[in-house]
Amino acid sequence: MSDLPRKAVTRTAKLAALPLGFAGRVTWGLGKRIGGKSAEIVARELQQRTAEQLFHVLGELKGGAMKFGQALSVFESALPEEIAGPYRAALTRLQEAAPPMPTRTVHAALAERLGEDWRELFLSFEDKPSAAASIGQVHRAVWHDGRDVAVKVQYPGAGEALLSDLAQLSRFARLLGPLVPGMDIKPLIAELRDRVSEELDYELEAQAQREHAAEFAGDPSVRVPDVVHQSDQVLVTEWIDGIPLADVISGGTAEERDRAGQLLAHFLFSGPARTGLLYADPHPGNFRLLPDDDGAGWRLGVLDFGTVDRLPGGLPDTIGECLRMTLEGDADGVYGLLCEEGFVKESIDLDPDAVLEYLLPIIEPAEAEEFTFTRGWIRTQAARVADVRSPAHQLGKQLNLPPAYLLIHRVTLSTIGVLCQLNATVRLRAELEEWLPGFLAEEAAEAEGA
Repeated sequence: MSDLPRKAVTRTAKLAALPLGFAGRVTWGLGKRIGGKSAEIVARELQQRTAEQLFHVLGELKGGAMKFGQALSVFESALPEEIAGPYRAALTRLQEAAPPMPTRTVHAALAERLGEDWRELFLSFEDKPSAAASIGQVHRAVWHDGRDVAVKVQYPGAGEALLSDLAQLSRFARLLGPLVPGMDIKPLIAELRDRVSEELDYELEAQAQREHAAEFAGDPSVRVPDVVHQSDQVLVTEWIDGIPLADVISGGTAEERDRAGQLLAHFLFSGPARTGLLYADPHPGNFRLLPDDDGAGWRLGVLDFGTVDRLPGGLPDTIGECLRMTLEGDADGVYGLLCEEGFVKESIDLDPDAVLEYLLPIIEPAEAEEFTFTRGWIRTQAARVADVRSPAHQLGKQLNLPPAYLLIHRVTLSTIGVLCQLNATVRLRAELEEWLPGFLAEEAAEAEGA
């Protein structure tokens, strides 16, 4: 295994191989058809080969390319099953693992960043990584005070690779379309490019993780490992065991799936209200299902605080107010609020009732006391909005997403995607009532009175 490829020309060539390879496999598939294989078998083999290449190229490059793959992996539940099936295993693998750095590279990085005597900081250090992600990999170790720790080491050249990858992927966005039919790739890449570079700063990550760990200390539902040590491009945190959420998705019991979904919704909606920070990387590789203190139930372990959005007042009141008014059927009120916040540009004139009809199916999970998130449900929503012939598609094209809501929007969609992968039954409304400002009518009335 070679070191992280750093030269832009090398990385660009590898990324270019994705769409070119797809075109080559289409030709290969045509040859198989001529040779007598059925269209269904050829299509399945073609998709499987494409998925494997996607994993190998994005995983080897790491950086922004792999972050792009991780972002796609939480949306696979929205794709039609005949497309999603062959990709699911390969994309999910990006959430938990990638080809690792050579041991010599890891040791050199630790010596450079912790000092030549870095081994004295640890009672033991496992050379084989326990996880390899987009810009760094994690090693299990024992700190000098006896605590089990996770040591995250940033890949040499990760910053340069990160920005280069996302710039190149943006150029290839149109050609990548066949890999994920029905998904608009370019805005996803642009949003990643704007935000993900923060992950390179381990000092910012350590600060965000400390704040979450302090707030959730003693919480029966959520465990955030504390920061043990942080230096340039090396982050040492407490180690936590548990069942990776990807394993719960692939083979968990109904009870585990439901509990994981409820805990995930609780953490992601309560976090901004309690910490002033939005956890902005909710893909399954960042979560563990842990036994609670008495061993009778489960709680959620949360890893990787490299991407957060700073929301000092919690989530904007506008979201809760708009959601509440939509459920109340107040078309004019919803439309007025959307116009006020910039979701509808001044040059656009829409029918308020049509806007309400567009929103209602999407917010169905907030209406019931509990809701079962399924791949079928999210595919229906995705198809409704993606079908160019549908009124929903035409209306959606006229709506605008203000910059302040970009990350909140992506986190919400990603969370729904994970809940649908879990096939979890979740009491979402209860979480919204407790943590989402403006969602309860009495809260809104009190705010106006004040």
